[in-house]
Amino acid sequence: MNLPSFAIIIPARYASTRYPGKPLVPLRGCDGQSKTLIRRSWECAMSVEGATGVWVATDDERIQDEVLGFGGQVVMTDEACANGTERCADAIARLGDVAEVIVNLQGDAPLSPAFVVHDLVRKLVEDPQAAMATPGVRCSRSVYRHLADDAAQGRVGGTTVVCNSTGRALYFSKRLLPYLPSAEAERDHPPVNLHLGLYAYRPEALRLYNAAAVSELEQLEGLEQLRFLDIGQAVAVVHLDPLSWDSIELNNPSDVEVIERILEQRGIA
Repeated sequence: MNLPSFAIIIPARYASTRYPGKPLVPLRGCDGQSKTLIRRSWECAMSVEGATGVWVATDDERIQDEVLGFGGQVVMTDEACANGTERCADAIARLGDVAEVIVNLQGDAPLSPAFVVHDLVRKLVEDPQAAMATPGVRCSRSVYRHLADDAAQGRVGGTTVVCNSTGRALYFSKRLLPYLPSAEAERDHPPVNLHLGLYAYRPEALRLYNAAAVSELEQLEGLEQLRFLDIGQAVAVVHLDPLSWDSIELNNPSDVEVIERILEQRGIA
């Protein structure tokens, strides 16, 4: 199958409510050297073959300076962008017609599996009615426990996704969904799908999204993708087999140690 052209946008903002300055947080690799979160996310994006371009989309000069300092490309976006999808839409409005598909690799997800980008682009070809495609991966027991521990401590951790029988998303939540009986929760791979911070959009879907009002569920959950579901747009989920590593996002300061341990285990400098 010939894939349509795609570009990668990494939305990044400094003024995160839960973790201000997060894109510039240093993360130590296996060689003991530290790189900022935004640099590690950039390197993850650059490992994807075939992209027409990679840009960090931000409204903050500190992030811009960091990205330009390591040789990356930046597109400055409006401060009013409320989330990464709005920032991608604004970036594309400024950059112009850069690709047939726009991929959002979130700036707090440096452990994202780069290989899935092609799967997301392919999914939009296979499902022409879907506005957007995004991955879900079956939780390992350790990921499930990490999410459950966050919930028990009152921290907002990762996002889960539940789907219908055709692989379309029914709902995304920062709670652990679905509810599991204790026996199911103790399985090596509990039947919970962790949503990974990657999206592939059609450019027209981004324009539609940006023109729509913010939904109540989007506000309550703090999950931008719920706006697509609220306005009746289909979201296709690419189901991944359990990864050989825990794809933890940097949501809280306590995640730094976990991510650094995974970088060491995977031999990532």
